[in-house]
Amino acid sequence: MAVVVRAYVALGANLGDAQGSVRAAMDQVARLPQTQLVAASSLYRTAPVDSSGPDYINAVMAVDTGLTAAELLQAMQQIELQAGRERPYRNAPRTLDLDLLMYGELVQEDAALTLPHPRMVQRAFVLVPLHEIAPERLTAEQLEAVADQGIVRIDEAR
Repeated sequence: MAVVVRAYVALGANLGDAQGSVRAAMDQVARLPQTQLVAASSLYRTAPVDSSGPDYINAVMAVDTGLTAAELLQAMQQIELQAGRERPYRNAPRTLDLDLLMYGELVQEDAALTLPHPRMVQRAFVLVPLHEIAPERLTAEQLEAVADQGIVRIDEAR
């Protein structure tokens, strides 16, 4: 029997039908083997950070999964590819971006994966939706540090 771990996934898109892409990706992640949706945040609109192009649609979801962190990451990368994700340069606009933020309490740093996600605490587009579904994972100071970054909720959590 696989060990079940609570994982948090950030979703974002700013090309094509960004809202549709983020919602579809949530459904795809939730349907992965040995994986169950626990919570999904509202969708949020944010200006690009260290990037360009149209505003992003962002969300965060929590899943309980029996997949390893590496297996979950690989499955998420396949979902990105199916959505037409290309990586022409760092922080390029994208049809879909899935980031593994946390995998239980795992701390890992290697060429394939760094956990917790190294830049998540610098980004309102991650912290605000994460706070919506898992407020216990953040401190008031972490939220205050990104309070000047523009982020607008555009729909209710599912």
